[in-house]
Amino acid sequence: MSIIPFIIGVIALILVASILILVMSRSQGLGLGKRSKGSEAIIKEANKRLAQNPNDPEALYNLGNVYFDEENWDKSMKTFENLIDHMTVTDQRKINTFQAYLRYGISARKLNMLEQAFKGFSMARTFRQDNFEVNYELGALEFERKNYEKAIQLLQRARTQDPDNPAVLRTLGHSLFRLKKPKEAMTFIRKAIDIAPDDKESLYTLAECYHEANQVEQAIRIFNHLRADPVMGPNSCLIAGTIHLETRQYETAIQDFEIGLKHQNIKADILVDLRYKLATTYLKLNEIGKAIPILKQIQAENSSYKDVSLLLGKYLELNANRNLQIFLMGSSADFVALCRKIVMTYFPRAKVKISNITVNKNEWADIFAEVDTVKWSDLIMFRFIRTQGSIGELIVRDFHSHLKEVKAGKGICITVGSFTDEARRYTEARLIDLIEKDRLQVILNSLDAKAAVVKK
Repeated sequence: MSIIPFIIGVIALILVASILILVMSRSQGLGLGKRSKGSEAIIKEANKRLAQNPNDPEALYNLGNVYFDEENWDKSMKTFENLIDHMTVTDQRKINTFQAYLRYGISARKLNMLEQAFKGFSMARTFRQDNFEVNYELGALEFERKNYEKAIQLLQRARTQDPDNPAVLRTLGHSLFRLKKPKEAMTFIRKAIDIAPDDKESLYTLAECYHEANQVEQAIRIFNHLRADPVMGPNSCLIAGTIHLETRQYETAIQDFEIGLKHQNIKADILVDLRYKLATTYLKLNEIGKAIPILKQIQAENSSYKDVSLLLGKYLELNANRNLQIFLMGSSADFVALCRKIVMTYFPRAKVKISNITVNKNEWADIFAEVDTVKWSDLIMFRFIRTQGSIGELIVRDFHSHLKEVKAGKGICITVGSFTDEARRYTEARLIDLIEKDRLQVILNSLDAKAAVVKK
């Protein structure tokens, strides 16, 4: 029985030793373990020389290489920077100057210090113009600076050394796209995606290339694929919805915009554009009640955004007046039915017989009626104009010519907008009444009142 505790103790020691080995190996993998004896010796020798000469080029170069190999980017960059700032032509013969500038640039890039990185890579390129890493890094930096022409030149040089490098293909394709060369960009972006299929940003840019090249079906296919992506989803929904909106596929556009708005952490400009286009799509479908709350939300957050204030002023009024809504936005059949009601009730206690109705491209309707009252009888021509703007003299002249053709005794021209001064002057000596928006609203409101009386 006495051997059991001994065995348990041995097992425990083995477990502890295993854990210690695992921790040490992980620490070394993370760059946290002890330096090698060689590195320690280099640092010791470098510090000794730097104590005598702070600008000793060989000591700074050797010290910088140790920090670089350890991926201690901050110390690596500062050491190489000190070397570069004090290096003379004579000093350059003692060290690998190209590598010093290259490693300075890489260290700065790792620290996102782009100006310093650009300086390092540019100087390295003066020594070797055929180096892949230098050409790629400089090309990527020029891309970030939006110097796309320069970026393309450098990236093409890098591509001669490594034709299938996905990073080069990707940045080259994106640069060409920024220069409005979608067809050329596609070639490189597609190759980059084949090598790195999880690159959603490149997939999104490929869809933009298809869109700009008028290959809409391919673009929509990719945008739909990306709609659920947490990063690219909102933008994809916005563009897909815009394409469907422009092609009058309103229900599909609404679906796109609503999916986009379900995402979290949407950029402010994308968010407001999704809302605005959703609202305007609802208006295209005459679903004013759904559009108004969205427009109000936009106005509350950004009162000067596009024409939101104008849209709200217009559609709040329409939403409160069903007849006005039909007059402006209803189908041709509903519009004509409303105009018939107006004609039938325009003259109180009159007998009205409508003999002809003509609709002109859903822009206006002419209704010809025989009207009998206790005091007079006449042929009256009504013209109902759906335009909200100003009606000029030409339309009124056309109406007057039509009156003479049908031998009407009087004309009544009704608009939801207004008439110009020229139009009014033209009708002063003619039997034409001009009815503008304010009077039309009174007439439309009276229709509801009369309908209520009839029901009673």
